[in-house]
Amino acid sequence: MSTSSYAPRDGSVVATAEDTSADEVLARVDAATRVAALAAESSPAERRRWLDAIAKAVEDHRGELVEIADRETALGATRLRAEVARMADQLRFYGRVAIEGGYLGVAIDDATDTAPQLVRVNRPLGPVAVFGSSNFPFGFGVLGTDTGSAIAAGCPVVAKAHSAHLSTCLRLAEIARDALEAVGAPRDILSIIVGRQAGADLVAAAGIKAVGFTGSQAVGVKLWHIANQREEVVPVYAEMGTVNPAVVTRAGIDRIDEIARGFVGSFTLGAGQFCTKPGVLFAPAGRGVAEAVAESLRAAAPEPTMLTKAIAADVLSGLDEMVAAGARVVVRLPGSGAGWSADSAVLSAPINALMPGSRLLEECFGPVALVVEYATDHELTEGIRSLQGSLAAAVFGADADDPDLAHVVQVLSGQVGRVTVGDWPTGVAWTWAQQHGGPWPATSRPESTSVGAAALSRFVRPVTFQSVPNAALPPTERAATAPENPWKISRRVNGEMVSP
Repeated sequence: MSTSSYAPRDGSVVATAEDTSADEVLARVDAATRVAALAAESSPAERRRWLDAIAKAVEDHRGELVEIADRETALGATRLRAEVARMADQLRFYGRVAIEGGYLGVAIDDATDTAPQLVRVNRPLGPVAVFGSSNFPFGFGVLGTDTGSAIAAGCPVVAKAHSAHLSTCLRLAEIARDALEAVGAPRDILSIIVGRQAGADLVAAAGIKAVGFTGSQAVGVKLWHIANQREEVVPVYAEMGTVNPAVVTRAGIDRIDEIARGFVGSFTLGAGQFCTKPGVLFAPAGRGVAEAVAESLRAAAPEPTMLTKAIAADVLSGLDEMVAAGARVVVRLPGSGAGWSADSAVLSAPINALMPGSRLLEECFGPVALVVEYATDHELTEGIRSLQGSLAAAVFGADADDPDLAHVVQVLSGQVGRVTVGDWPTGVAWTWAQQHGGPWPATSRPESTSVGAAALSRFVRPVTFQSVPNAALPPTERAATAPENPWKISRRVNGEMVSP
């Protein structure tokens, strides 16, 4: 068996590679297992050095990587150059997070007359399987946020190459492995496999201790089932995405022309292939919002090229299914017809059509959006609550004193992982306070994030050592809790946070 990638602009084959056999998958996992202790016992400074080396290497190869990825994704050189820069910056950021050490959660309680000495430290889980996304070959790919945060946390990674950008994945892994070897790190801190069955075999492999996934709900759920059917069940951190809501308040309707342009720009960005794409806009009834959005779409006149043939076909079938579920087409602009093009569309539906099980509650991954009108606060609240859990939501009001703002933010915060006011949700900053996750089925673990400093916490688990002399602690815990604090990390000692 083999896997091929294709050029979305014309459907021609770009690259073909032999699928990784079941035995080869196990060999990759065994190699990662052999270096897991080394990765776990390495200092945060050493892991930062590994990630910095990878970041520098991908920057040195940026022109080559952009050329390869553009052939396989049609995302354009400008977008891809920026994404390579993001990938490098993310890797460096996770190195800084490792150095800061908060992810270790070090807590030390000295012995008292009534309690023993306790030391609590988070330790790396072990080898992590990473499945990158189709829509971000660099930022969320083989060397994306899952890989960067896992290595920063002290875990080896076995990545599955995405078939949509196969040669990009393979070249990234090669560059990274060479960079790791050049700075004295084991190459097997990172390895790569190819093929759909190989991906299933990877999740089932006994040596894998966690799974990071970014992609469709259908595939994410399949991997989650595999992980939960293993003899040793392991966590699956699947970022799957759903319909992200946006809301125009009653006072915000005076800005509708500006909001309509922003909505179109956001839901057509990257041909509508962002997991944070706003898919439904709630707006006050009787104000012509659907028509305003449709006019903005006509003015934008996008000509989207989708990442894969299947995604392009799903846009067309999704539009038909939404109409069958009660939506009305306000405007539908035909694609160019070249390669894997797709139509762009604005639809509208009555708010009472948002019923459990309706196709209107499911994502249409592409340049398609739905406008729903509300007449009362109750209708808006119930309409929002009818949606599946989502990654992000946006609110557009008149100003900070908008009387509806607090209520809408409160309702949305119960449905999503990130609420924005006055900002469209497309685009996810890799920062200390970021949350890129959400209630099921947006993600499989709503308490976690796949972007930002807290991403490291997915790949560690806490262990408490009671009455254990420091000299008898495992190396990582010994360094993290030693009185001289050689790693210079913040620690909680007898309930008080102590800086290095």
